[in-house]
Amino acid sequence: MHEDDIILYYIILYYIILYCVILFFNISLVLLIVLDESLHEPMYILLSSFCINALYGTTGFYPKFLSDLLSSSHRISYEGCLLQGFIMYSFACCDLSILTVMAFDRYLAICRPLHYHSFMTKRRLSQLVCFSWLTPFCVFAINVLLTARLKLCGINIQRALCLNWLIVQLACPEADTFSNNISAYVILVIYLSHWLFIICTYIYIIKTCVRSREDRVKFTQTCVPHLTSVIINFTVLAFDSMYLRFGSRDLSQSLKNFIALEFLIIPPVMNPLMYGFKLTKIRNRILSLIYLKGK
Repeated sequence: MHEDDIILYYIILYYIILYCVILFFNISLVLLIVLDESLHEPMYILLSSFCINALYGTTGFYPKFLSDLLSSSHRISYEGCLLQGFIMYSFACCDLSILTVMAFDRYLAICRPLHYHSFMTKRRLSQLVCFSWLTPFCVFAINVLLTARLKLCGINIQRALCLNWLIVQLACPEADTFSNNISAYVILVIYLSHWLFIICTYIYIIKTCVRSREDRVKFTQTCVPHLTSVIINFTVLAFDSMYLRFGSRDLSQSLKNFIALEFLIIPPVMNPLMYGFKLTKIRNRILSLIYLKGK
């Protein structure tokens, strides 16, 4: 076996194990929340939506990526590329929408506890979950339709996955990309407003928690995992966006691939682990299941 074949074998094995770990952690957390009635609370339902989104995004990428590694051809149809671009963008922005709704939920629980149960009804929770899913889907469906009308003069994408911006860059010089640029700016404004809302919400939450020991405990138990997810999400997406626009071409291909895939590696693995260990109810439920199996 040649050295290149051995390296490829280990790369394939790494991504198979990674995908299996993502599936196991996220499916386990979703099933735990669905099957345990004591976890049928807004915070945990939003967390299960978060994990389902991780499954949606990673399943939209890893099977195709692994099949490409196993075959000699690394081609994807134009329609398949558009679909993958839609999944990647909607997955990333759905994460942000869910984090925004989770921030609002924590704000109500800590800063407006007397109004929490009257406001966060099952119907209102359903509306918020629908908002977190439908907003990215509708926004990026329009974005993909605008890209689909462009005539392309290039066929090579120098990344491990299709992204809308990379497809637009392949458009012929005479193609009208003005509406694509406008769409990109509108999307940027929408999701920067999400970030602004999260930042303002946490400023208010922290100010409230400083006054009360009970609120500080609640913040540590329920807000720290969410705030960590927000920081991870922001760091990964900001770094990836900066690299997408301004990245150097002198980097090795393996490093380029890692940078391109980090938002499909770090959050889907870290989030279920972090919430599973930090949220008391989930941690106790997991420990009780392990204890019962150990008997």
